[in-house]
Amino acid sequence: MNQEQAKIRQFDDQFPSDAFSDVLAANQEFVADFQDSHLTGRAAKELAVVTCMDSRINPLAVLGMNEGDVKILRNAGARVTDDVLRTLVLASYLLNVKRVLVMPHTECKMASATEDQIHEAIAADYGVDIRSIEIRVVEDQREALKRDVMRIRSYPFLPEDLVVGGAIYDVHTGQVAPQDF
Repeated sequence: MNQEQAKIRQFDDQFPSDAFSDVLAANQEFVADFQDSHLTGRAAKELAVVTCMDSRINPLAVLGMNEGDVKILRNAGARVTDDVLRTLVLASYLLNVKRVLVMPHTECKMASATEDQIHEAIAADYGVDIRSIEIRVVEDQREALKRDVMRIRSYPFLPEDLVVGGAIYDVHTGQVAPQDF
């Protein structure tokens, strides 16, 4: 291990205010006009959406929903991971979720390369070996969506009557295309 690989990160106990000054300033503007919505935290429309972290996706707007209507779970590639399943169990039993929509999107970075290519690119560009992390790339988006929908449908800790569907969101048209499996 060379010196660069062996560098030790030092952490400061202070909040990094300079790095977040724009965020904190925007929050102050938000607070000035904030009114408590008195929402309960339960999904008013009985819906959870699993989608990608891509910033081009505004799930509430895409689905015509409002604050408080939906539980939104986001990760790279809109993949159904163990943590997504854990969250869906809690949402189903405690937060009024009766339906789940798994919604990946077109032009997803997780569908643009192989697992090895992503590992290699990060190692080459940043000197960080992330091979111990499963990236969960998507070689065939429709097939990955089918597996993820089936994973939720067959998960033994979720209610049997939980309705689960999959659709692909088009980042250029805004269209949500339901998928039959």
